[in-house]
Amino acid sequence: MALQEAALAPSHADVPVGAIAVLDGQLIGRGHNRREIDQDPTAHAEMFALRQAAQVVGFWRLENVTLYCTLEPCPMCAGAMVLARLPRLVFGTTDPKGGAGGSVMDILNHPRLNHRVEIIAGVLQESCAAVLIAFFAKLRAEGQK
Repeated sequence: MALQEAALAPSHADVPVGAIAVLDGQLIGRGHNRREIDQDPTAHAEMFALRQAAQVVGFWRLENVTLYCTLEPCPMCAGAMVLARLPRLVFGTTDPKGGAGGSVMDILNHPRLNHRVEIIAGVLQESCAAVLIAFFAKLRAEGQK
């Protein structure tokens, strides 16, 4: 489902990242990157999924929610996960340039923060990476950044 969300982002020139929030086996939040279309630097897939999950739960603490993402979170999204008391994050592929779930830094398990997030990395890694690789290859072929 997170990959399905990611597939929606390129239709509005956004990086194909998707996220879903699940509680007791039920989908309670979903999102894909919308930075370009919304002209909002915070419009990341994870932020949409977390906000929707909080609305469904009726509380900002997402203590029993699992977030599934196609890409390792950035520092902003990782910080939001810590603040939401998210117990578990499952993601597909790492982000070697800006990942905050263990590759570049580990905000999700920083010893000075008041909460730790269990990380399960590498789920559907090849599929998640392939979507991103294809997107950026197309941009380069078109002469874009």
